[in-house]
Formats: sequence, C-alpha cells, structure tokens
Amino acid sequence: MVAIDWSAKLRHLLQTLVFCALVATIEQAFSSRQAFLPSLLYSTLIGTTIWAVVDLGRHLMPSAAETGWPQGWPGLLLVLGGIATGFIVGKTLGDLICTTFGLFPGRVVNRAADLRSGMLITLLAGIAGSYWFHTRNKSEYLLRKMREALKHAEDARLKVLETQLEPHMLFNTLANLRALIAVDPVRAQQMLDHMIAYLRSTLDASRATTHPLRAEFERLGDYLELMKIRMGPRLAYTLDLPEELAGMPVPALLLQPLVENSIQHGLETKVEGGRITVRARRDGDRVVIEVLDTGVGEAAGASHGNGFGLTQIRERLLALHGERAVLDFQRDGAGAHARITLPIA
Repeated sequence: MVAIDWSAKLRHLLQTLVFCALVATIEQAFSSRQAFLPSLLYSTLIGTTIWAVVDLGRHLMPSAAETGWPQGWPGLLLVLGGIATGFIVGKTLGDLICTTFGLFPGRVVNRAADLRSGMLITLLAGIAGSYWFHTRNKSEYLLRKMREALKHAEDARLKVLETQLEPHMLFNTLANLRALIAVDPVRAQQMLDHMIAYLRSTLDASRATTHPLRAEFERLGDYLELMKIRMGPRLAYTLDLPEELAGMPVPALLLQPLVENSIQHGLETKVEGGRITVRARRDGDRVVIEVLDTGVGEAAGASHGNGFGLTQIRERLLALHGERAVLDFQRDGAGAHARITLPIA
C-alpha cells in the first residue's frame, strides 16, 4: 500500500473542482437552454465522487512506481468503476439536493435526454481527467528521477575535480620532501608528520562534497606548515576565520589551490619571501573568502587567473552554486589577490 500524501490530495481536489467548473461551462456553451448553476452542481458532485474513488482507491491496489497507478486491467477497471460510481452517486445527490431544498425549480430531472447526455459527458470527462492525472504523475516521477540523476552527475563531477586537484598538490609536496631529505633530515621528518596530518584530514573531507569552513582552514594550516618547514622564515601566514562562519559548508579542498598558487608563483620566486593572508568575512547574505600574498605580483610569469587550480575552483563553484558563486583573481605590484564570494546556505 502506497503512503498517501494528503497535501498532494488536496491539490488534486482543487484541480478537480476547476476541471468540473470547466466541464459545466462547456456544457452550458453547447446547451444554452440549461441554466449554468444546475450544471455546476451536478458536475461538481459527479467529478469529486470520481476523484475520490479513483485517486484514493488506487492506494488500495498494487501500483506502478512510475505513476502511482495500478497497471493493466486493474487500473482500467478502477477508472471505469469510478466513472460509473461518480455518475450514479453524483446524480442521485444532485437530484436529492434539488428536490429537498427546492433548488432550481425550473429544472426537470430524470429526463431521458438529460440522462443520455449526462452519461456521455461523465464518461468523456472522467476519462480525460483520469488520463491527465495519470500522465501528470508519470511526468512528476520522471522529473524527480531526472533531478536525482543530475545531482548524482554533479556529485561525480565534483569528485573528479577533487581527484584532479589532490595529485597535483601531492606531486609538488613529495618533490619538495625528496629534496629536503638530502639536506635536512630533521626538517624532512617534521614535514612528513605534517603531511600525514594533512592527508588524514583530506581523507575525512573526501567522504563529502562539502565540509565546514573550519575544517577547510585546519587543512590549510597543515598545508602551510608543510610549506613553512621548507621555506623557513621566508614564509609567514595569517589565518583569520570569524567564529560565526566556522560552521558554514564550503566545497572541500577549496582554498589550498589558491594558497599553493601564491607560494609557487608569488613567494618562492621572491628572495625575501613574503606573507600569505587567508581571511573570511560576511557581506550581507554572502561570505567573502580572500587569499592575499605579498609576492612578486605582476612580475610573475604565471597565468593571470587561468591556471589549473583556478580553473578547477571556478568549475566546482559553478557546479555547486551556479552563477551565485564567483572567483576573482588579480595581480598587481603588491602581490596577488584571490577573492571567492559564496551564498550563505
């Protein structure tokens, strides 16, 4: 037995009432000698009875997942039985109401012509209404499946982007670790410890498309410690995360490519090194995350905002937030400035 969604049933009832009014209007247009209000009364009583028998009765029978309706002969018999029941019950109630309360005194009931036309109209309208609800249920099912498929496709696409970014970072870190082992084993050991911590947090983050901004900053801290061991006093950094934004969900591995870009193309090529600042702030209904460095800026030979990591970030933001999320990247004489704007969930 299929669970009943009563809000959907109320919506179906309101749609049925509109359909009944439409049937009464069409009947009035083709039979001007008949008053509109009697037609509306009978149409409403017959239509709502058919709706109750068919739309509620189908939950008592095995139904197809695609439509929520019985398949084959059971479904056809349910519709025909509902139409017959609706005509008998609706017409009987209409005659009873008219007779008991003296409504529409000019109307003559039980006439053969009225009976034949009423049966024909009920049959056609019942079949049309049932078919409309059947196809609408199937369309809604297909739309739900399409949305689920699109969501799974987007999740898979984001996972692919993450797997492209992770090897990119690991290759650079392992190359640096290999070089450090030969010249400073102690610092290489410290670097390896930080790398293990970073990989552990990365593994936790890989189980979800998003994670709290606090976790992103913690991962970033591990990565910067790795780089600080290699660069020594040439690298300084500041992480500024307001507590009110710490729990905000953001795409996993969002900021590390920006910081990696600042180190490789801004600070490593600068003799005295420099500082990286990562900060987050709220701006109305959006969150702004900035990554700034005091590197070589416009003198850098790297691409201006079109590198591998930046391209992947833009694609991930587009997949998760559409046009509501933006990545801006600029270089000037004072260094590089990357700014991500995200909607607050």
